[in-house]
Amino acid sequence: MGAYILRRILLMIPTLVGIMVINFTLTQFVPGGPVEQIIARLQGQGDAFQNIAGSGGDAGHATASMGLNDKYLGARGLPPEFIASLNKEFGFDKPPLQRFLDMMWNYAHLDFGKSYFRSISVVELVKEKLPVSITIGLWTTLLSYLISIPLGIRKAVRDGSRFDTWTSGAIIVGYAIPGFLFAILLLVVFAGGSYFRWFPLRGLTSDNWDQLSLIGKVIDYLWHITLPVIASTIAGFATLTLLTKNSFLDEIKKQYVMTARAKGLPERRVLYGHVFRNAMLIVIAGFPSLFVSVFFGGSLIIETIFSLDGLGRLGYEAAVQRDYPVIFGTLFVFSLIGLVMGLISDLMYVWVDPRIDFETRET
Repeated sequence: MGAYILRRILLMIPTLVGIMVINFTLTQFVPGGPVEQIIARLQGQGDAFQNIAGSGGDAGHATASMGLNDKYLGARGLPPEFIASLNKEFGFDKPPLQRFLDMMWNYAHLDFGKSYFRSISVVELVKEKLPVSITIGLWTTLLSYLISIPLGIRKAVRDGSRFDTWTSGAIIVGYAIPGFLFAILLLVVFAGGSYFRWFPLRGLTSDNWDQLSLIGKVIDYLWHITLPVIASTIAGFATLTLLTKNSFLDEIKKQYVMTARAKGLPERRVLYGHVFRNAMLIVIAGFPSLFVSVFFGGSLIIETIFSLDGLGRLGYEAAVQRDYPVIFGTLFVFSLIGLVMGLISDLMYVWVDPRIDFETRET
């Protein structure tokens, strides 16, 4: 197992570099870079994309994000010295290859730089937004597993019954409803929209958070996260429930289960002593990847609807503003976390079922 872990760790390096190369290369061809953003703001035009997306006029002269067309900007009366100073400040006076190598060297030393548009380091910015994303990701994942596994087992045991039929219908409906639509429905019904005002409309804590006792803070925290977590859980809950049911059904039909029953073992022991370990292999081992997908992928819409300032909104705003240190810094960290979680998933396979031996696999 040690050799397998070492190979996987070594494989992470070229994989991570490849991810960064692809994304860095793509940004060279995307218009509306940070320098254009600053110039557009200084000239009172709000956003460089307004010129890029417009029809005619200066729109057709928009330039690539990692370099500026002096003629295009000079026509607007901007001093060339000012443009050159902006390029130098952001490092765009260097060739793309040198910028990339410098960036990766800094990342190797855990130096992720500072945001272009906020006077704060990328690390501090991520720390500031992290509690919201951890809250949504962790609680959504735990709630999904705590509900889906018992329900999926129950549906497998009672396959074809009225309970199985009705719950399957409810699960399909829940899966079919988009997360953002369900979130809006929760707000309208339970957050003072048209019916009840049981939960807060926005935020992670109340304004009087600092004055609350410890128990009061816990209650206030749970009160605020209830609706966002429910909205975020609904789709993953449906998928995980059906996965659990199908895994159990596949195992229940196998010969070793029939043999265990023929020996007179109690049904509960057959299910949880023999079937559970094999059926839960794919479900439990998928916990890290599910958490990462919820943590990094599905939070933007939920954060926007419930006015939560987390990593989802941070990534979106950084992409719109072309805040490259934030974009590439978070991409590097999150890609690394994703690769590590993939390794943890494999190790969990071995933990759930020791019969699995990755050492014998061909790589």
